[in-house]
Amino acid sequence: MATVAMTARRPVNPDRIFFPSMCLLILITVWLGFSKTYYAVGMVRAKLPSTIIHVHAVVFSLWLLTLVVQTALVGVRKVQVHRRLGLWGFGLAVVMVGLGMVAATDALHRGMSPPGSGLSAQEFYVVPITDISVFAVLVSWAYSARRRPVEHKRLILFATITLIDAAIGRFPYAVMPMGVLAQTLIFFSFLAIMMAYDLATLRRVHWVTIVSSLLIVTMTLGRIPLAQTSLWMKFTSMMHG
Repeated sequence: MATVAMTARRPVNPDRIFFPSMCLLILITVWLGFSKTYYAVGMVRAKLPSTIIHVHAVVFSLWLLTLVVQTALVGVRKVQVHRRLGLWGFGLAVVMVGLGMVAATDALHRGMSPPGSGLSAQEFYVVPITDISVFAVLVSWAYSARRRPVEHKRLILFATITLIDAAIGRFPYAVMPMGVLAQTLIFFSFLAIMMAYDLATLRRVHWVTIVSSLLIVTMTLGRIPLAQTSLWMKFTSMMHG
């Protein structure tokens, strides 16, 4: 009597679907925000206001590329390669923090604030400064948690999410008819997706997700009131020189 050998299949780890999907969603978001002014117009040929903004755009794009590659390496179980490339990623993050501060200050010197925001350049300066500061905190935390994959991958994703409000704020009007309210809701929806995934897979919201989300929400809702204080104006005057 012939017997048929049955090979038991491992259940698919939902992380191998979810985290690449989140990377794709982030890439789509960044493309929607910056395609018209940067990606679709040739990147290096884009008419950006200064050299430092060009360098800033290249380095931040490299971060997104590294995120995609790192996620793919984990997906194909190349963990050792992922860890070695991670050193490059953290080095890149350090450069991003410095460049983010310089690019924000360059925009302050040029008196730049988004049209229709109702903010002066001094008030708008709080947005990139808080974005890059929270990014630095989350990436540093991710580095300390690099041997704890469940925490580490969430922190890297949250750090990246922190930066995409710049892209969301540049969505075409057809996508964003509600203005600032819609921008905030879309931004917070990324946090909601992370929480929903935790509930679906862990039956609870991971504590890293809770802390990271609270940090990002506090930053988003608290920075404009901060920007209107005399202390912030003194700080911007010092940075403006």
